[in-house]
Amino acid sequence: MKAFTALFQALDATTSTQAKLAAVQAWLEAVPAADAAWGVFFLTGQKLPQRVPVAELKALAASEARIPAWLFDESYEAVGDLAETIALLLPAPQQPQAVPLHQLVEGQLLGLRTLDPASRAAVVRQVWCSLPSEQRLVWNKLVTGAFRVGVSRQLVLRALAAVTGLEVGTLAHRLMGGWKPSPTAWQSLIATDQSDARTGRPYPFCLAHPLEQPVAQLGPREAWQAEWKWDGIRAQLVCRGGTVQLWSRGDELISETFPELVAAGRHAFAEDLVLDGEVLVWRDGRPAGFGELQKRLGRKQVSPRLQASLPVVLLVYDLLERAGEDLRAQPLAVRRAALEQLMRDVVLPVSPLQLAPVLAAPDWPGLAAAREQSRAEGVEGLMLKRLDSPYAVGRARGDWWKWKVVPYTVDAVLVYAQRGHGRRANLYTDYTFAVWQGDALVPFAKAYSGLSDAEMREVDAFIRANTLERFGPVRTVAPGLVFEIAFEGLQLSTRHKSGIAVRFPRMVRLRRDKPPAEADRLEDIRAMLARTAC
Repeated sequence: MKAFTALFQALDATTSTQAKLAAVQAWLEAVPAADAAWGVFFLTGQKLPQRVPVAELKALAASEARIPAWLFDESYEAVGDLAETIALLLPAPQQPQAVPLHQLVEGQLLGLRTLDPASRAAVVRQVWCSLPSEQRLVWNKLVTGAFRVGVSRQLVLRALAAVTGLEVGTLAHRLMGGWKPSPTAWQSLIATDQSDARTGRPYPFCLAHPLEQPVAQLGPREAWQAEWKWDGIRAQLVCRGGTVQLWSRGDELISETFPELVAAGRHAFAEDLVLDGEVLVWRDGRPAGFGELQKRLGRKQVSPRLQASLPVVLLVYDLLERAGEDLRAQPLAVRRAALEQLMRDVVLPVSPLQLAPVLAAPDWPGLAAAREQSRAEGVEGLMLKRLDSPYAVGRARGDWWKWKVVPYTVDAVLVYAQRGHGRRANLYTDYTFAVWQGDALVPFAKAYSGLSDAEMREVDAFIRANTLERFGPVRTVAPGLVFEIAFEGLQLSTRHKSGIAVRFPRMVRLRRDKPPAEADRLEDIRAMLARTAC
């Protein structure tokens, strides 16, 4: 735990990519396999579910610190991070011990959820008593499920590649498919023998960058494949060894959520292959919207009735493997031709596995015109993929671009605020915005991104000076600031007070020129929704 805590502190103390890369690499070279496995698990963004209820953890920490609950809550309010608050308040350990990371995770952390509250408190208390103060912070973050540190998955893979001599793509592939930390798993991860490709795991997904330059600067139109940018969930259908599995981009096995897609793959394909595509609810030849798809997500059992009311398709747009051969290094044009032949030969017209179309507009103005029709088609814009591009690991700049439609924008009033996390823990940076309905402000969207650090500090000062009420971590703010809010889509929702849900809301700018009375009205947004539905 000492080495992992030192790594956490080193990563938190710098913004230099090279310094972070060097720190992760040095840590990997110094720690045993059991600690390295769990460290990589956490550093690559994997999490364990929260092991102790928050109220229970707060009460235990207040008891150990010998302070009343109200003082703990005030301290938490000032610090803004539960794990850090606990670490600061606990008394110094009498006899700190050197406990390995894997021992803490496997011996104490994993078993906490199965214990009764008294036994759980005893374990947590024992760990607090055995760890130095700085190590408690990391332990607390693991307990609360809030462990985050400023490194990307790609940076960790680069450090692993430097230490092991393996390719980043090989390591990324091995970490897919529900990788479970252990010394054995670690040895498999770093093994030089690469005969493990034919397993049930998916490939790392190839991702696109937003297109921010004029599209004509990409060069000749004929060098690019254009597709609709679907608003579903990215997935790979992995058919190997007689087993069919569906994996999401988040490395989750979603076969049980979409059993009809798995059944269709089992029926259609006799050979080993991997398809990349988009899962969508599909009605009358068009996507039904992400809100409909959300009704299927997270379900472990999907009844025939639900399948009938929310029918899904996998729109397939890439072929990554066929007959056991990895095709990712092949140009997109070659992969697409093979995919079209495959789908034409074995997939029935009524199958929920369908070939995603390619747009035939001959020039950039034609594609720009097609993009303007995106919302009418129920999509987010266009995907542009260079025909000679391989299927890369992660975001490879220059080969794949997402050319999304201009987002919707609304001017809304700040009404609620909460503290942020990490380096923003001392600032109010998570906001709720409202629009007018009659003479009342109705909450409409939440957003926490889009402002500069200086603007965040300005808004934080306003919130502190204009707080009307407090409800736990939430402050009610006097109407005074108007923001331009951008979002990708909107739909009717019974779960929201406004009756409307928005997709990917974010702050564009602080409207210093506009008083709250001139913010948008709910009827304007409903009219926007009606135009979208036409």
